[in-house]
Amino acid sequence: MLAIAIDDEPIALDIIESHASKVPFIELKATFINAFEAITYLQNNKIDLIFLDIKMPDISGIDFLNSLTNPPMVIFTTAYSEHAVKGFELDAVDYLLKPFSLARFLKGCNKAQEFYTLRNSAESEEQPAAIFIKDGYEQIKVYIDDILYVEASGNYTLVHLANKPLLSTRIPISEMLLLLPAKAFIRTHRAFIVSKNKISKFDRSQIWIGEQVIPIGVTYSQCLRELH
Repeated sequence: MLAIAIDDEPIALDIIESHASKVPFIELKATFINAFEAITYLQNNKIDLIFLDIKMPDISGIDFLNSLTNPPMVIFTTAYSEHAVKGFELDAVDYLLKPFSLARFLKGCNKAQEFYTLRNSAESEEQPAAIFIKDGYEQIKVYIDDILYVEASGNYTLVHLANKPLLSTRIPISEMLLLLPAKAFIRTHRAFIVSKNKISKFDRSQIWIGEQVIPIGVTYSQCLRELH
């Protein structure tokens, strides 16, 4: 995987560079103290993963990530644990709390590698007719065309189906997104994934699937570009 690191502290970048050099499937292409220079780099280079600090002087890592229209995977690196929830709402692969060890860094990289492999295999294959979703000890076959939308609800993820009973699973919604064909589904909110083919109308803040209204989250507004 091709990666970059962004942090306003040179020592932190040196540590990431040292750790990354020991991970065989990570190629750290560049490091940046200035986040705005990183934006220019991303516009001209394909990158799979960003190691991103949160507290930076000119722009926070969260605002930086929100500014990207098609962001790569992100592992946040920060000394402040209070931003963890917000980081995971933005679908960060991991959240490394400074100072982190090589073992902890490797764990985050392994998670990114798993996501990378799943995403690439989903994009390279033809759309499946059905997927299997775990329900307790059973694997339930669900046809792609039957799925209207997916909703995160507490410790469960709810799969809303056309003319069929609601399916409840403990698979996190972020993992559900990886199971579903990328060309057919889109995440509109931290709690919702919708089938593009089932959308009846939409505006700048919400989507309709029949009579059901589904919000478009502020951090997911880029999904509108895929619907035009």
